[in-house]
Amino acid sequence: MIRFIFRILGFWLFAGAFVALVLDGARSITSGALIVTPAGSTWFELHSGSLNLAQAVIQRNVHPYLWDPVMISILQAPTWLVVGIIALLFILIGKKRRSVVEA
Repeated sequence: MIRFIFRILGFWLFAGAFVALVLDGARSITSGALIVTPAGSTWFELHSGSLNLAQAVIQRNVHPYLWDPVMISILQAPTWLVVGIIALLFILIGKKRRSVVEA
């Protein structure tokens, strides 16, 4: 049951990544220049409080260097790429395992 939930969540996130890619493509076509929306600005637009909370938790409880070079790099990546990678991870986690048959 848990694997099924991971797969469904992964496919929904993959659909969201595709929507983000289409939005960036449409904005690029209308402006005549390549427009890529960073994941950080999308997260800030959706829920800025959780972004600030994530920063505080990572810097205080985990390690400050994890926020500045690692998370900043992830937040500057395109939204469709970040969400797509997370979606693939969820799909792989929810993938059915092959049973090992001994001969």
